[in-house]
Amino acid sequence: MTPSEMAPTDVDADVAVAIAGARAGAEVVRNLYGRRLTRIDKGAGDFATAADVEAEKAILDVLRAARPGDAVLGEEGGQQGAGPNEAVRQWLVDPLCGTLNYAVGNLLVAVNVALRDGAAAVADPFGGEVYFTDGETAHVRQDGADDALLAPTSATRLVDVNLDPPFPSAPGFRAVELLAHPGFAEHFRPRVVSTTLALAWVAAGKRAAYVTDGGDLSGSVHFAAGITLCRAAGCVVTGIDGAPVGEGHGLVAAADEETHGLLMSLIRGGFRSGFRDGFRGGFRDG
Repeated sequence: MTPSEMAPTDVDADVAVAIAGARAGAEVVRNLYGRRLTRIDKGAGDFATAADVEAEKAILDVLRAARPGDAVLGEEGGQQGAGPNEAVRQWLVDPLCGTLNYAVGNLLVAVNVALRDGAAAVADPFGGEVYFTDGETAHVRQDGADDALLAPTSATRLVDVNLDPPFPSAPGFRAVELLAHPGFAEHFRPRVVSTTLALAWVAAGKRAAYVTDGGDLSGSVHFAAGITLCRAAGCVVTGIDGAPVGEGHGLVAAADEETHGLLMSLIRGGFRSGFRDGFRGGFRDG
């Protein structure tokens, strides 16, 4: 059931649950910051910390109390309850997006809670902001202030680009080559971040766009909340191949059509001879 098919009170309640879950996780992340935390190796240089695990537990407590019949897909705990194929509502939870940042004392992290095809919230634990949406409009909430409607703008000309592996679209698309392209430098200034907080910043007008390689990110615990926020705020959101998210690869989320068009022209135009053929070939068998 989509947000438009639900009663307003149902949607409002889901938004409240998403916000409460994100805030619960953010509180754990703040409280454990700076401590010497156990690391859980995930392989290939990736790991979780005790903060990831404890924050997810706090979020699950909120979801189980408010929505005991819903399924949950958590970054650390995996699938719990029936999945989306069983037509059960599913929450997507990333309790600490930006673990590498957090582990070295960098505060650029986020806590993401999203109902698939519904409400979503992204909490900035150290900025004190919660970005949230009912799937139709998007707002930001900060203690002591009224909720503010998110208003995307490309005025900053800042574009966040994810440079973390894997790179499934290489050699057709390499984010590092996008940054090196003279056309990119002519129109934008690069920022590099590996967290879906960047998507919230696009929705809020703090960034002009966000670009990442990847597979289908529509059901990713890392990206689902941010994608929902951007769409609800009125951003232009596609894959790096221009296809709708869920049908293509990677992600380009831009504040407006002009910014999206510029980025897509750089991506499609290629950075070297043969780029266009390589890009198309990279998706033919995906």
